[in-house]
Amino acid sequence: MMRNDPIKHVFIWPAVLVVLAISIFPLIYSLTTSFLSYRLVPPIPPRVVWFGNYATLLQEPRFWNAIFTTTLIAFIAVGLQYVIGFGVALALNARVPGERLFRVALLLPMLLAPVAVALVARMIFNPTMGPLNQFLSMFGMANLPFLTNGHWALACIIAVEIWQWTPFVILMMLAGLQTLPEDVYEAAELENATAWQQFWGITFPMMLPISAAVVFIRLIESYKIMDTVFVMTGGGPGVDTETLTLFAYQEGFKKFNLGYTSALSFLFLIAITIIGVTYLALLRPHLEKRR
Repeated sequence: MMRNDPIKHVFIWPAVLVVLAISIFPLIYSLTTSFLSYRLVPPIPPRVVWFGNYATLLQEPRFWNAIFTTTLIAFIAVGLQYVIGFGVALALNARVPGERLFRVALLLPMLLAPVAVALVARMIFNPTMGPLNQFLSMFGMANLPFLTNGHWALACIIAVEIWQWTPFVILMMLAGLQTLPEDVYEAAELENATAWQQFWGITFPMMLPISAAVVFIRLIESYKIMDTVFVMTGGGPGVDTETLTLFAYQEGFKKFNLGYTSALSFLFLIAITIIGVTYLALLRPHLEKRR
């Protein structure tokens, strides 16, 4: 039981205040900058434009294209990560032969740096010299434009995201499966319930809370994707694979348009918040039934 000793505040509050200062100051500064016309190169004195940056962004087709591309990557990648990850977790939980070896091997991709993974993927998917196209050419197939065609490039990015982050889903879902009570399954077997009926009637409903958390975490993280896209395609061809974070990088660190970039960051924050709130609102009735 925690002691009601006033001395604890001497140790807790300084750390809390430092964390708040580090977090809140950049947020307030960025919000203030978003209302300015502020460029470092060429140096232009800050000028208040209020919501001018936001209005310009909302009329910018490139901004809406970045939102669409990011959403497409996030939803397809996370959806497939969940399906594959849940299936692999079910297999590992069933004590398949070589289960421990599979656990270690399947978790390795998550431990690699995204930039390193993207560099290897860029070599594999190289349209002219990549080993994948060389392998396909052995069967008389023409070289596929993996990174030079917008649709193929998006598919490659999604494939890399699935390969690298499905292990996270496997890890979380496997941890959840191992906490499920055995007596429920024993009762189901006494009722001659099939494996399919046990999954839809017991496993899936009981795993719904952790499933919701895993998908939510991966969805938010997928919206922040930048390094994989930057290394593999640089947002190209054209802007077909440009994501919101890459768009912000281009404006902020290449054009040094700080006011515009700050406004973009806050619109990104608003979009993520809307998606998160909508997702939780849609799931709340289903989660409340499990209480």
